[in-house]
Amino acid sequence: MPSAASARVRVGAIDVMVITETELAETVAAGWRAGQGGWIVTANVDIVRAATRDPELAALVAQAQVVVADGMPVVWAGRLAGAAIRERVTGASLVFTLSERAAAEGRSVFLLGGDEGVPEEAGRVLAERYPGLRVAGAYSPPYGFDADPQHLREVAERVSATAPDLVLVGLGFPKQERMIATLRARLPAAWHLGCGAGIPMAAGQFNRAPALLQRTGGEWLHRLALEPRRLARRYLVHDMPFALRLLVQSLRIRLRER
Repeated sequence: MPSAASARVRVGAIDVMVITETELAETVAAGWRAGQGGWIVTANVDIVRAATRDPELAALVAQAQVVVADGMPVVWAGRLAGAAIRERVTGASLVFTLSERAAAEGRSVFLLGGDEGVPEEAGRVLAERYPGLRVAGAYSPPYGFDADPQHLREVAERVSATAPDLVLVGLGFPKQERMIATLRARLPAAWHLGCGAGIPMAAGQFNRAPALLQRTGGEWLHRLALEPRRLARRYLVHDMPFALRLLVQSLRIRLRER
């Protein structure tokens, strides 16, 4: 488990951990061996923006044991603030990395989220790719399930009944984080990852951007091209101006500390 001394940097209203994807996989495996689970938030610009505007969401993110920089603007902001964030750690990538580690450890995974049939297909793909991975279950909850306390309990019971070691929750922020907060009480020894679109990506519903765009911070352009109606306003009206303010704020923090 990450210790209280683990390096973190303030980005907006959240504390991002300075950790690589490989180091995180090792942390998860060590937790399984010790019978300790955890919660991983993959913080992109949209999540940082929402948490910075809403204290309740900031408090929700603060419950996680690990918050990583998913999004190059978050990486850049952390670096400008003085932290040695070496790489971007995305939910889409962690779906594969943690599933591979789960297979090596003889662990099981539950996939929650995505359109009907998508989590099942993602589970099939991951099990085929990583022999030894046990798929405990997969479920696509209907839209609005989280607004009904009874239905929310039923979903939590469906997941917890299978006793998975790794729970991939792809419901979008903050729905997936609220779902994980509920599941953590039922499955304290499991690791929970809020992976956004990671489940449909694993299922092949759509592909990630080319590696060059991922490294240079242009993956949002690829996503925008795939889902312009859903993402145009979020990316262009909300996230882009916030990202610029975030970078300026981080630079000011760095200069004040000199």
